[in-house]
Amino acid sequence: MKQIPAKARAVIIGGGVVGASVAYHLAQLGWKDVVLLERKQLTCGTTWHAAGLIGQLRASNNMTRLAKYTADLYARLEQETEIATGIRANGSITVALSNDRMEELRRGQAMAQSFGVEVAELSIDEIAQKYPHLNVSDVVGGIFITRDGQGDPANITMALAKGARMKGVKIFEGVKVTAIDQANGRVSGVETDQGHIEVDYVVNCAGMWARDVGLMAGVAVPLHAAEHFYIVTEPMAAMTRGLPVLRVPDECAYYKEDAGKLLLGAFEPESKPWGGGGIPDDFCFDQLPEDFDHFEPVLEQAINRFPPLAEAGIQTFFNGPESFTHDDRYHLGEAPELKNFYVAAGFNSVGIQSAGGAGMVLAQWMEDGAPPVDLWDVDIRRNLPFQNNRTYLAARVTETLGLLYADHFPYRQYASARGIRRSPLHQHLEKLGACFGETGGWERANWFLPRAELEAGKTAEYEYSWGKQNWFDHSAREHMAIRENVGIYDMSSFGKIRVDGTDASDYLQLICANDVDVPVGKIVYTQWLNNKGGIEADVTVTRLGEDSYIVVTPSTTTTRDMAWLQRNKPQDAAVSFVDVTAMEAVICVMGPKSREVLAQVTPQALDNEAFPFGWAKQAEVGMGMARLHRVTYVGELGWEIYVSSDQAQHIFETIHAGGEKQGAQMCGLHMMDSCRMEKGYRHFGHDVTDEDHVLEAGLGFVVKIDKKSGRFGSFIGRDAVVAKKQSGLQKRMLTFILRDPAPLLFHNEPILRDGEVVGHLTSGNYAHYLGAAIGMGYVPVREGEALKDMLASSYTINVAGKICEAEVSSKPFYDPTSERVKG
Repeated sequence: MKQIPAKARAVIIGGGVVGASVAYHLAQLGWKDVVLLERKQLTCGTTWHAAGLIGQLRASNNMTRLAKYTADLYARLEQETEIATGIRANGSITVALSNDRMEELRRGQAMAQSFGVEVAELSIDEIAQKYPHLNVSDVVGGIFITRDGQGDPANITMALAKGARMKGVKIFEGVKVTAIDQANGRVSGVETDQGHIEVDYVVNCAGMWARDVGLMAGVAVPLHAAEHFYIVTEPMAAMTRGLPVLRVPDECAYYKEDAGKLLLGAFEPESKPWGGGGIPDDFCFDQLPEDFDHFEPVLEQAINRFPPLAEAGIQTFFNGPESFTHDDRYHLGEAPELKNFYVAAGFNSVGIQSAGGAGMVLAQWMEDGAPPVDLWDVDIRRNLPFQNNRTYLAARVTETLGLLYADHFPYRQYASARGIRRSPLHQHLEKLGACFGETGGWERANWFLPRAELEAGKTAEYEYSWGKQNWFDHSAREHMAIRENVGIYDMSSFGKIRVDGTDASDYLQLICANDVDVPVGKIVYTQWLNNKGGIEADVTVTRLGEDSYIVVTPSTTTTRDMAWLQRNKPQDAAVSFVDVTAMEAVICVMGPKSREVLAQVTPQALDNEAFPFGWAKQAEVGMGMARLHRVTYVGELGWEIYVSSDQAQHIFETIHAGGEKQGAQMCGLHMMDSCRMEKGYRHFGHDVTDEDHVLEAGLGFVVKIDKKSGRFGSFIGRDAVVAKKQSGLQKRMLTFILRDPAPLLFHNEPILRDGEVVGHLTSGNYAHYLGAAIGMGYVPVREGEALKDMLASSYTINVAGKICEAEVSSKPFYDPTSERVKG
């Protein structure tokens, strides 16, 4: 193609494997007038030098489904396009050099059961047999994934591009995008060095240039290039042909045999960011300077692991850039800042194995106007504005590259790019012994050292393992304080959105499944639903005035929720939305003795008659003013105290002093998670997603299908709720508690019903009050089956290969009637 068109339905920016996949899948859906623009030549950025590993098992069910689709797609592309893709399903071996790593592999193997991936544990002898000459003297064990394999990245891209062309997609090389036009909040055009294209949709698949392309449209695409190293040997006589892909994550290394040669690549613990000052305009199939000193530690370990390497000639020492994100998850979906501007970028060295599935779901998202499955893991709406900061990204990607092969311990915290967002209470919490974790850039107190250990000079820091970590007993003490006495904790990081205007009530009646046209001061727990009845948000909405509300949401969903409010707003709605998260601190006082603590610091009456559950009131606290919300996420009597940031330290000091007299315990957010699980409270992103129907999630009690509609009509998702009531549930959210108090649950452990895998845990923790690990997950409903029949079955949970008996309930195991909350 030589002359770019004046108009197109969709323009895809970037001709790597991801852009080619999006083009291919849009064409498969019947889209016409699709144009792909590549600044130089197809694959010339990072695709051409990818290792071409194609794995099946990912960290979640839907990501695994997409990886499996990718492998199947590549296998059939050759016949469809007559371009060889080099696909070989030769399997993969991952070996463990420590007991911790073996525990991780066993948990992954168990998880694979519920995801439909064939994984086998290997003995040391079996590893040696499958990979001749491998030094297994210090190997603990390993796993084999049967359908993993490898392919030719450049030819896969060319096959996708040819498949797209066969359906009418126009592909232009040597065309540079210079600007993105927009009108009325949506993308309207693309400016290039060869002219203007009027468009309805733009897809940013620009790889390591995606951040810059995003800035043209005012869209944040947080990613940064980092140097990625590998070597390719000369043909080796000792090399067995057709070997599986080998991963030795404890040595940061992966091995791929191809035509008797060996490719050895590395994901070293501390990487080298690149391109922060701008990528050269003429970059095309370029390599970066060699840095043998950086790669040498990995090579030395590899020679010990695979001794024939010592005698091998090195054909290629390669160093090339790849884009990485701040959390090792790629960016996918419609940008919250600009309608019809979509992104698929930042693939963290798994672009080849992800591109097929990512292109398929993104094309379907564009077709339907909504994601076809839950994609929250990679949804671009998870990002926060500060995360597009180049200095932040450079600091973070020094760590995220290496985290791909690091031990994936539960509760592992980032070590880099920390301290960016701090609660007004941060210094107080630090002095009181807090150990901080990071979520959405917020430094959050997750647990506290006991006072005696703090005074003895001990530092609050994580010691990671797959067992009970060093903070387990500390968090248990905090949990029990909430249950038996009183605890104080900081919840300032949770998102807060003000909704104001004369149409605020009518508009929220459209958005919320519960009835929010309530008296001033009433707190409403509600979900925001999509047209399928799936859960887009799980929030509380408090009416502050006739035309004013505040929405409280998890700290990582603020961008998503703001985008949902903006996208569904009728043009004539007199309503505005403002993120006010940083304006107020939130101090929580929870537990059966919470009244006693607060009675010392406020003249506000706190008895049930004067201050019932589910209400908010302005009150004096100390010498300041605050808004007290009687609501809970831990399942106890208590209040969330909202206070302007300027008064937060004074009011915290006042409450803490009052708490000291009652023996109050400072608590962290690990406590909040273990308490909420005992009480059966859902967690957005784990237990409830946009793919989970609100009735199947067990939240029908807060859905009001007969509520009075505002002037914008019935709430979104009402028809889907009515339809589900008529057709019946296909799955139910159930809670499980292990009979053995020793094993630990985290999430994704398979659920077995009468010995058959039927699902997996969406979340897990330790129920300290109940004395065993607890988890929640969905179980399919058999046709015509009543709840009592489901509960009558025998349930077990697979914990790293050990089958553990579990009790099951559709109600919370702790305080099922909420007497303590309302006491």
